[in-house]
Amino acid sequence: MSINLDSWRQLPAAQQPEWPDRGELDKVVNQLGGLPPLVFAGECDNLKADLAAVTRGEAFVLQGGDCAETFAGATADDVRDKLKTLLQMAIVLTYAAKVPVVKIGRMAGQFAKPRSKNTEVRDGVELPAYRGDMINGFDFTPESRIPDPWRLLQAYHSSAVTLNLVRAFTKGGYADLRQVHAWNRDFVSESPAGKRYERLAREIDQALAFMRACGAEPEEFHSVEFYSSHEALILDYDRALTRIDSLSGMPYDVSAHMVWIGERTRQLDGAHVEFFSRIRNPIGVKLGPTTTAEEALALVEKLNPANEPGRLTFITRMGASKIRDHLPSLVEKVTADGAQVAWICDPMHGNTFEAPSGHKTRRLDDVLNEVAGFFEVHRALGTHPGGVHIELTGDDVTECVGGGTEIVEDDLARRYETACDPRLNRSQSLDLAFRVAELYRSV
Repeated sequence: MSINLDSWRQLPAAQQPEWPDRGELDKVVNQLGGLPPLVFAGECDNLKADLAAVTRGEAFVLQGGDCAETFAGATADDVRDKLKTLLQMAIVLTYAAKVPVVKIGRMAGQFAKPRSKNTEVRDGVELPAYRGDMINGFDFTPESRIPDPWRLLQAYHSSAVTLNLVRAFTKGGYADLRQVHAWNRDFVSESPAGKRYERLAREIDQALAFMRACGAEPEEFHSVEFYSSHEALILDYDRALTRIDSLSGMPYDVSAHMVWIGERTRQLDGAHVEFFSRIRNPIGVKLGPTTTAEEALALVEKLNPANEPGRLTFITRMGASKIRDHLPSLVEKVTADGAQVAWICDPMHGNTFEAPSGHKTRRLDDVLNEVAGFFEVHRALGTHPGGVHIELTGDDVTECVGGGTEIVEDDLARRYETACDPRLNRSQSLDLAFRVAELYRSV
């Protein structure tokens, strides 16, 4: 059976760069088409099986990483610190939820971002908006902001470096469960936020000691499965990295294990939804507060017509003030229709505001409130709160306000390093993980 992987080209494609030279883009796409896959179809199928468990209520997803990765950030230290933070969060969530935690990074491909405006104005100068390192440069100069298709090739190589580091860390002893928990003990003892989590940390200590006393040394204690994901925004890039699997004969986007469609590009008659309907990866769709149940069900029909568990994940991004009003009817009607989807909460994107200093920021309390609302809605409906999707870094940045080691709006300029949206720092991320653990324990 022949599958037309280019049918999306006949449809409107939102948020695509205005490349100055299509001939140069064609050269890059041809090169990308001949490069080795970054991930393999079998790995994508393993993630799909894990997400099927989430759909059944038997697992929980922790998905996190940079808002927008940078080429300069593909270093051993940066990758290690993000991975360390995610592993620390995962052990707490695993213990609290009493189910496996599926670990997915916003890593090794998150180099492009949709923008609400095509241009940016500073001091009366108007230039094209920064759309991520895959497209143009962050520096506010005319030369930097010209879309350059050769950056797509650089994105591939930066992704390969990042994935190589992730595999080395997760399989080489760095992810050992007891070591990760020792890091959490340090957080609990040293952080003002951590004091409230002493009891939970002590319980995890006792559980690990009991297993050690029983002689339990499973392989899972020493390495973890870690998957990559990104928003597949630039369709020429993801199409160039789509391959036909030799075993199944089916097409997979081998740029990442999981790819998702953003809130700004989920038009049913648009190019992104059409392209995603053709690939066999597990896929996600971001749903904002304006999403109707009818739209969600139409997306299910288009993207998962076989109703395959693990194939489709809805990532809700409602905002703390809206989630309790808008999410219930969505979940209720999709569930009543029998649709097999996993539900994940993105509590970041609906809670952004501008501080008086001009910095985009988020309040940790708002992020926590949206997660709490997500849990409340699912518990009330008897459905499974399947996971959280967080923009975070392993660095001690000052981009979001609040947290145990409290950051106030006047602190934002101190270490505001994001290339796009504000991220939780390591301490705030761990605070979030322990708070989600408390939500589980309160049920």
